[in-house]
Amino acid sequence: MGWNLLFWLVICFPANIALLASTFYQVLILSDLESDYINPFDAASRINYFVLPEYVGQGALCALCLFTGHWFMFLLTVPVTCYHLRLYVKREHLIDVTEVFRVLNAEKKYRIAKLALYLTVLIVTIFSIGEITDDGGTCRRVTRGAMGWETPGGGRQSFDVGRCTIKLCT
Repeated sequence: MGWNLLFWLVICFPANIALLASTFYQVLILSDLESDYINPFDAASRINYFVLPEYVGQGALCALCLFTGHWFMFLLTVPVTCYHLRLYVKREHLIDVTEVFRVLNAEKKYRIAKLALYLTVLIVTIFSIGEITDDGGTCRRVTRGAMGWETPGGGRQSFDVGRCTIKLCT
């Protein structure tokens, strides 16, 4: 449980948040460019600043899922990683300032699709963290009785805390 929790909580969760935030920022910049709130040079330079770190982070996360045996997460992220690799090898990963308006709709749709994928990966990560931290124990009702805390089976706890009813999981 320890290493698995460390993997999901310390590595995957922050990486997914970073990828989600980066992609959301890129969609926001493209929307600003479409509405003519920002010029093409600034838009291209702001988006291109995040492209390579995003590709490296996505590839590292995919490889880490492969090496740690998290097959579902690996299969979920491998198509985007392969597409990123193809774009990088063909040198099509950066947005060109002179062609930004011609490819604006396609780039925006591509980044919205990536945003949906990263959101799905984040939801899978959150559910995985919840699955790991759930100990699967049975829950018993504990009430405040005259002699202290009591369980339905007659067992008592030795601590005394105000008037309340709590649920104790064992």
